[in-house]
Amino acid sequence: MKQLCIICMICLSVIAHAASPVQGLLERIDKGASRKFVIEQVKSETDFFELDQKGNKVVVRGNNPVSIATGVNWYLKYYAGIHLSWNGMTARLPDILPPVPKKEHHETNLAHRYDFNYCTFSYTMAFWDWERWEQEIDWMALHGINLPLAMVGIDVVWYNMLEKLGYSKDEINEFIAGPAFQGWWLMNNLEGWGGPNPDNWYKQRETLQKQILKRMREYGIHPVLPGYSGMVPHNAKERLGLNVSDPGLWCGYRRPAFLQPTDPRFQEIAGLYYKEMERLYGKADFYSMDPFHEGGNVAGVDLNAAGQAIWQAMKSANPKAVWVIQAWGANPRSKMIENLPAGDLMVLDLFSESRPQWGDPASTWYRKEGFGQHDWLYCMLLNYGGNVGLHGKMKHVIDEFYKAKASSFSKTMKGIGMTMEGSENNPVMYELLCELPWRPEAFDKDKWLQSYIKARYGQTNVAVEEAWELLSNTIYNCPPQSTQQGTHESVFCARPGHEVYQASSWSEMQPYYNSEDVIRAAGILLSAADSFKGNNNFEYDLTDIVRQAVAEKGRLVYPIMTNAYKADEKELFDRASTRFLELILLQDKLLATRSEFKVGNWIEKARNLGDTTEEKDLYEWNARVQITTWGNRTAANNGGLHDYAHKEWNGLLKDFYYNRWKIWIEQQKAQLNGSPAKDIDFYAIEEKWTQQKNPYSSQPEGNVLETAKEIYNQIR
Repeated sequence: MKQLCIICMICLSVIAHAASPVQGLLERIDKGASRKFVIEQVKSETDFFELDQKGNKVVVRGNNPVSIATGVNWYLKYYAGIHLSWNGMTARLPDILPPVPKKEHHETNLAHRYDFNYCTFSYTMAFWDWERWEQEIDWMALHGINLPLAMVGIDVVWYNMLEKLGYSKDEINEFIAGPAFQGWWLMNNLEGWGGPNPDNWYKQRETLQKQILKRMREYGIHPVLPGYSGMVPHNAKERLGLNVSDPGLWCGYRRPAFLQPTDPRFQEIAGLYYKEMERLYGKADFYSMDPFHEGGNVAGVDLNAAGQAIWQAMKSANPKAVWVIQAWGANPRSKMIENLPAGDLMVLDLFSESRPQWGDPASTWYRKEGFGQHDWLYCMLLNYGGNVGLHGKMKHVIDEFYKAKASSFSKTMKGIGMTMEGSENNPVMYELLCELPWRPEAFDKDKWLQSYIKARYGQTNVAVEEAWELLSNTIYNCPPQSTQQGTHESVFCARPGHEVYQASSWSEMQPYYNSEDVIRAAGILLSAADSFKGNNNFEYDLTDIVRQAVAEKGRLVYPIMTNAYKADEKELFDRASTRFLELILLQDKLLATRSEFKVGNWIEKARNLGDTTEEKDLYEWNARVQITTWGNRTAANNGGLHDYAHKEWNGLLKDFYYNRWKIWIEQQKAQLNGSPAKDIDFYAIEEKWTQQKNPYSSQPEGNVLETAKEIYNQIR
């Protein structure tokens, strides 16, 4: 009998835990934390959370686990001074939690809060294991996310489907991209680059995706699974006799073919895809499809028929399903979506903060009718290429959101979305965006920022507030009309030359702030550093902001160096170029103090996924290539992909960017001394680094505060 009682108690405990994923979340934040809260889930037609008090326990009430988790996060930030972020997802909660003196209620009619870009899964998540994914799903729940893209393991679906269609293992691996490039493969941009993948890769992906989906579904989060958009291997006409169109090239890579919707086998192949998806991962209520992404040729394609065929295949798999599609450039083509039923399509207005397509007449991507009858989400793209750098349109993001809510297009506005190409950067901007649905009225940026600072650091002072105010009015105040793609890129990370401004090909950078202001802000923040010693969030931000200051100093020194060359001033060129190289090494030393800014962290995660030396080497090569050349010689040079995913990271700065600039500087010195000009084969230099296996540490080195002070004193 005693044993039976024990078994029953264990079973009840398991059931209780399963019924309250928020309790598991609290325990992962701080062991024993779940006992300090009362979690109450109540029915409601609208998403809401409430903070309340019951004795010495804080009550968090909501209509589902995600709403409750959002309430937990709100409490931790604004009552306990604890900010959970990518740089730290655990905290020490006080024995007695600060009380909630008066019930606080927040609700939203924006039912969907979306997360991720296809690119995020490559630029940031390519090598994540379950431990890291578990943290991310917790982060999503804490920030109200209930609609994330879930594309891990979709290559397994494709592998099995193509095998059933008669493709060999080698043929399949020539089609499926490698670990660091699957985002662009699934967006129909390329085939095979980064592969072939080992058998173990597919086994790992399937296991990991099942873990991810299980946890998402426990929270009540709706995963968005990649659906079938008509993609087939480029040789599908020859291999299978299919009627396909050729979308052309993407940055030098051959795109997969597009299966014509009129082909009698379209629904058969789509059905095979969805059947395999359901067998592996279950059904989804949302499927993501983006045919003709980034300039894909649509010549000869009946767009209306294509939309109907894709929609029909999805509905056959799940009559309740909604098609999620990205608004980017000319996509989605109006003719493809205009005849689809209302409620069956949800458009991610991917770049709402800069180039909205929802119907804003001020936009350079203005769509007069918006997305017609279809639902859409207000999204912030913010980051491109996973680049490191402070950036944002803080005030504009607020203003545009409430402008959209007040517009005639608000009736189809159903939520917000984070559509960054790379995450784990600029936490202030993502925190801001995720709070918008829960704030019914427009609010003052400066007041919000003050509350954010106090929440992030658990305390504040005049110097910290002054530094952040300066940043918010300069580098985080990118003009509304600017269409630049992400951060103001570091000149350190650019291929050397005399007319260098941006590192990547498409950034559209324009000067919009004074570099000296950012340097000054770093100094002000440093003046308060001793009061925040050991504060993880502060030390992360300090490293990031001083890193930006060093990059700004480099941007100031660069024209002195190039102008000296043009003026044939050898001595000045020598001094300026020496200083420029010193700055790169200073930044490298600073970034060694935090693992988040170390290339060793990225490479270590890649190698850890491999079981054999061969697997580890393939994954490391993927990791190195993506952040440097990105592609082969043609794609890097002619396609413009080199340095698109550049990173200001310790190790990469010293061994890659420094070396590249040093070679160029030495050549310029030789030319000043009368040697003939020679072309530098940058790709050859870059490729050499991608093929190396030299180890990089992932562990922090040196004291953050001391190092930041030392380096700042050398740049001010």
